[in-house]
Amino acid sequence: MTTSIAAMGIVGLAGVAQGFDLQGHRGARGLMPENSLPGFAKALSIGVSTLELDLAITKDNKVVVIHNPRFEPEIARNADGQWLKESGPAINSLTLDEVRTYDVGRLNPNASYAKRYPRQQAIDGTRVPTLSEVFELVKKAGNETVRFNIETKLSPDNPDLSLPPEEFARIVLAVIQKHKMQDRVALQSFDWRTLQEVQRLAPEIPTSYLTVNQSWLNNTQIGQPGPSPWMSGFDIDTYDGSRPRAIKAAGGRVWSSYYQEVDAASVAMAHELGLLVKVWTVNKPREMEKLIDLGVDGIITDYPDVLRDVLLRRGIATPDPTPVSP
Repeated sequence: MTTSIAAMGIVGLAGVAQGFDLQGHRGARGLMPENSLPGFAKALSIGVSTLELDLAITKDNKVVVIHNPRFEPEIARNADGQWLKESGPAINSLTLDEVRTYDVGRLNPNASYAKRYPRQQAIDGTRVPTLSEVFELVKKAGNETVRFNIETKLSPDNPDLSLPPEEFARIVLAVIQKHKMQDRVALQSFDWRTLQEVQRLAPEIPTSYLTVNQSWLNNTQIGQPGPSPWMSGFDIDTYDGSRPRAIKAAGGRVWSSYYQEVDAASVAMAHELGLLVKVWTVNKPREMEKLIDLGVDGIITDYPDVLRDVLLRRGIATPDPTPVSP
């Protein structure tokens, strides 16, 4: 069995000893509305080491927590309480007040997406929160240790749906700095351009490089000629197809891989390069067990309660719960 950097108690990237990273994906997507204050409150109440969340920026430059660049019929109802019949307006075309008119507190029962999360509790009237509100919720909980894994949602394939990488990074970093959370955040993205900007503007903040090579997204284009537009000029072929080596060269501190695309050799290589390995999105106990045995340093899950139980059974330390109401 491979031992993770975290499990060995090695001093982590932020200069403090880090344990296994239990990350609540979009808060606790399997249990509460995703990327919502109730969802983040649920994750804190269960006990997580990191809240994972996604960002967009509104027309009036407010940083909001939402996964897709548009409102989607799977999760959104309009001001009249009606499910959207097709993808709605882009978040960056709306002001914050306009974003707040949408209800994201329930999964559309007619969508296949809802069937994936039968345990998710509906909370009608839930609105898209700002990043500032998530920070304030954590302060309200009195939790002084939970970290934030913040994903910037940009795509080189759809540049009109977001600000340019430099401007996006600058606005997000301003919110982080305003709340004095620099020591508790990491920025992650599939779009490595944003991470390069974060490293330039705030080199003290760790960057986590997301990778996936599936039919629905292939951001490193392994086996395809030429550099991927997602990789900010880095060409995976230069590194013999090694994602850890490419991430190290790019200045990343964390390799965040789709969980089915790591093995013992790649995890060991990442650790040899000084990278942490954190995988997404893992919801079944058996898969969690296998990945822990491979030596990963953290798991991002829709069910932080399930991962917590797995860690406790294995004698791995877990964070203290900090119950809070949204």
